[in-house]
Amino acid sequence: MKLSIIKITAIPVLSLGLLMQSCEKKTDIVATEKTDFSNSSIAQVYIATVNASRNAVYVDGKVVSGSLLTSGSVFPGSTPGFNVSPGLKAFLVRDTLSTTTQLPLSFAENMQFAKSYTVFMYDTITAPKQKTVETNIIIPSDTTARLRFANFVYNPTALPSAFDIFSKKRNAVIFSNVNLTDVTPYIPYASGVNDTFYIRPAGTSTNLQNFNPSPAPGALFDMFATLNPVQKRSYTLVFRGGYRAISTSNSTVRTLSVFTNY
Repeated sequence: MKLSIIKITAIPVLSLGLLMQSCEKKTDIVATEKTDFSNSSIAQVYIATVNASRNAVYVDGKVVSGSLLTSGSVFPGSTPGFNVSPGLKAFLVRDTLSTTTQLPLSFAENMQFAKSYTVFMYDTITAPKQKTVETNIIIPSDTTARLRFANFVYNPTALPSAFDIFSKKRNAVIFSNVNLTDVTPYIPYASGVNDTFYIRPAGTSTNLQNFNPSPAPGALFDMFATLNPVQKRSYTLVFRGGYRAISTSNSTVRTLSVFTNY
């Protein structure tokens, strides 16, 4: 260990500090949190991987995520993203449990200066995949918000169709014919008004349904997500989970979720 030259009077304090440090157990190196993104790129990670748990995100060998991530988690969830210096970066997403059956996924991304990205993790823990897309954050000059749709549902065989998103408030389809792993561009959306979104096989008027185990076991209900957008913010609707799992008692159930990109 290389030490700086210090005053003699500081030696006892330094020695005590070194002794305490030598007793600490070393863990994963944690990247320093940064809030100034003016000289970097930023990223969010969304976990759509079925059955994912205890996931951590690493960039160039350093942990960047705080709490461990499970299916449906987004990191970070309360800021536009985490800081990544521009250039080719080595990402790793893995379960932190040593006995896990989840395969770690490592991949490289060329992060561009002053751009934002969303990394979608998807498929299953035994065959994890990822797709990185640019998060084109534009702050509206009016009071609207912005919304996009991402399709990362899992099915072991080809899905029967692409999918549409129907808005109850607009009484219209707002995203149409979205295939697996597609992420739509943002569209402007009225803020301050609660809306309910339903997912449908493309070109139909039939909402996808799940089974509800209670209070009436076996009762079907339409899948939906709700959102009351805040003005000038950007949101992503995500179709995730196991397409064939339609019981809400199943942890892998197909789900329509929403998260904030800020």
